[in-house]
Amino acid sequence: MKKFSTFYIAAFALLLAGIAPSYAQVGITAVPFMQIEPDSRTPGMGNAGVAIADNASAVFWNPAGLAFQEPETQIALTYANWLPNFNTDLFYNYLVGKTYIEGIGTIGGHITYLNLGEQIQTDEIGREIRSFSSYELATGLSYGFRLNQNWAIGTGFRFIYSRLTPNIDVGGQTAKAGTSVGIDLAALYRSNEFNLLDRTSRLSAGFNLSNIGPAIQYTDDAQADPLPTLLRAGFALDLALDNDGFNTLTFAGDVSKIMARNDTTGRAMGVGEALFRSWDTYTRFDGQDFVEVPLVEQFMYAVGVEYWYNQQFAIRTGYFYEAPNNGDRQFITFGAGLRYNMFGVDFSYLYTIREDHPLANTIRLSVLLNF
Repeated sequence: MKKFSTFYIAAFALLLAGIAPSYAQVGITAVPFMQIEPDSRTPGMGNAGVAIADNASAVFWNPAGLAFQEPETQIALTYANWLPNFNTDLFYNYLVGKTYIEGIGTIGGHITYLNLGEQIQTDEIGREIRSFSSYELATGLSYGFRLNQNWAIGTGFRFIYSRLTPNIDVGGQTAKAGTSVGIDLAALYRSNEFNLLDRTSRLSAGFNLSNIGPAIQYTDDAQADPLPTLLRAGFALDLALDNDGFNTLTFAGDVSKIMARNDTTGRAMGVGEALFRSWDTYTRFDGQDFVEVPLVEQFMYAVGVEYWYNQQFAIRTGYFYEAPNNGDRQFITFGAGLRYNMFGVDFSYLYTIREDHPLANTIRLSVLLNF
């Protein structure tokens, strides 16, 4: 267990230091756990997944992808020991499912849970007062609607609950749990099959604007912080390596950007204003100094490749890049997948360019069931 004085507990809540914001593009947003990639397949491809979205985890990557999926029921569970290099008791769980409803289409639902460990509250001279658990969770529903043979749109709604501390009075303010709601707006295009290098191919392109919603606050409205509204766009190219389709290859690429801002007083901008004002230079605190981040450095890039044999065994790899002043996440990923009848399992491993990065050696494991 960890010990925190009342002062540090308040800072924990007010500064949202739960998962090291200096290591990702989350220094200007609350609930950064909403950006954690929830499955194990796409993280094995460098986090390039907005144009793939062909399983239940489409509720995170692109809910429009639900519209193109087979009329079946799927359940998947992901577990990860989070920030293993910090040697903490943080862990991440993600439960997602989808089902087809006749006359309506495919609906997906999820529960995301990040355990931040057990803490001990102490007073100013170090005497223990009580222990408490810190955690964050989100739950919601998503839906995809097919406009025609090639186009689909999708949306999602989620409730967000962030309990960094119980109700604690510090300096005349009460640090408490924060709540909010988020909405996703998405679209997906999938071409008809065509020949490329004498092989059957298909091109997909996707877009997802996720976590659109009101700011979340832990003390009062004057200190509210924006949700991590994320704009993601990308492509995927599926290529059959032989005539019978036993060997297939997928290339994917994503570009993403945080669409959130605080004004000059430190308050969160409204959603509409932030969507327009987030295209200029912004200033963030990197843990030591304030640094300016121009627009060109605010984008995150992901590329990945996936090979399937007979839709039963897969190997994956990818690369993710974020500018040093904007979080400095740069890593190579590896992954594998196995499918047998109704059962499936995916594994991913993250190798960071910087050896001392807290995300180094992150391992995810997902289990899938198809009905």
